[in-house]
Amino acid sequence: MEWIMGVCVAMGMLMMSWWFVWRKNDEAKGKVPKGNSGWPLIGETLDYISSGYSSNLVSFLHKRKSLYGNVFKTRILGSNLIISTDPEVNKVILQNHGNFIPAYPKSIRELMGEQSILKMNSTTHKKVHTLIAGFLRSPQCKARITTDIQLTVKQCLASWSHQIQPIYIQDQVKKITFPVLVKVLMGVGPGQDLDFLSREFAEFIKGLICVPLKFPGTTLYKSLKAKQRMVKMVRKIVEERKKALMDNNGDGAVNDVVDVLLRDKVDSDSSSRLTPEMISQNIIEMMIPGEETLPTAMTTVIKFLSDSPLALSKLQEENMELKMLKANSSDDYTWSDYMSLPFTQNVISETLRMANIVNGIWRKSVQDIEIKGYLIPKDWGIMASLTSVHMDDKNYENPYNFNPWRWEKIGVVASNNYYTPFGGGPRLCPGLELSRLELAIFLHHLVTTYSWVAERDEIVYFPTVKMKRKLPISVQPTNP
Repeated sequence: MEWIMGVCVAMGMLMMSWWFVWRKNDEAKGKVPKGNSGWPLIGETLDYISSGYSSNLVSFLHKRKSLYGNVFKTRILGSNLIISTDPEVNKVILQNHGNFIPAYPKSIRELMGEQSILKMNSTTHKKVHTLIAGFLRSPQCKARITTDIQLTVKQCLASWSHQIQPIYIQDQVKKITFPVLVKVLMGVGPGQDLDFLSREFAEFIKGLICVPLKFPGTTLYKSLKAKQRMVKMVRKIVEERKKALMDNNGDGAVNDVVDVLLRDKVDSDSSSRLTPEMISQNIIEMMIPGEETLPTAMTTVIKFLSDSPLALSKLQEENMELKMLKANSSDDYTWSDYMSLPFTQNVISETLRMANIVNGIWRKSVQDIEIKGYLIPKDWGIMASLTSVHMDDKNYENPYNFNPWRWEKIGVVASNNYYTPFGGGPRLCPGLELSRLELAIFLHHLVTTYSWVAERDEIVYFPTVKMKRKLPISVQPTNP
């Protein structure tokens, strides 16, 4: 009996010693943020979703921020999650590519697949990112894409004069953004192939945020089938382009992203080589801005301008000056013409800040990590909230007011921790300049062609950012 008691005492002392060591290490590493895991299984998912449907996504964040601080824990969509509303913590998350890897809902992972750019390792991702960003910044691409966007915008706007009012902006702008992006990615112009891609992609994207059930009849199943049909078509284009490249010994013009990726040199790291299948899969993924994010930005800027007569008047004045200048010149519009319109760019910056089309960046920690005294446990999800930073009155005066003039004082700086509509770090959106250009061209031709009256509408944030009624407007041609 005595030896049993001795063992128990020894075990107790060992456990106490381990507990003190654990506590000491935990204190040294920092503390897991405070928070609430909510209900069993569902956590706080219902609160999160309801705030999105209420057009006030930040209400979910502000409430918990006031209770637990700038960084807090919760449970959403079946996963433990730490949410950061701290711009400095967000910067570390976005910059620290090695310790934080992308983490997305199961439906997105299913749709994108194992070869998705979202899952690429750092070497391969860096390569693809560099190749695409370099192409989009090239003078040849800038000149060609400016012409393509102008043509597509003018064609879309010209069709409005023949349509029965009202015009639903959210649907109309996709006729601009999707064709432009598909041409940039793979050189497909108007015709049967573009119509096919447009139909199938509309079905595909429905499954990005959905219940991850994969049997016939479900949204995810239909989306996966749509992707299979698109991959088959894109793979054919990639293979044909690859054969032509080989026949020409690698010579020839680089006209689109497919050309850029096919010309990638083989290196010693076989894991980072881009196969035709990988290129085909990711070309489809890169179409998302043409169907989702950029159309939303175009729609919300019309919403904000409709509610801000002074900003709209200033925008019209600036763009009419450019139109008159070009009317008296033999020069065509250029990339720099649009990008150098200061107030137009301020309107775009303010729209991206307020719309929060990408409301947060989702990551997962690969090990225990401490940031500013907060411990992020290994394998926990963490969301860098962009919305909460953009809508915090400590960062922006009267953040809920649409005020393009604020950017005359603060400017748009790439390293600004308080302004991150395109993300940051190694995964900063390579098409950010292209997006701003397309918005500027759209605004220029819209405000110099039409005046409009918008019907009442509001933004909702779940499952993605949208106008509840697609923003119906009635247009009237401006006086020449």
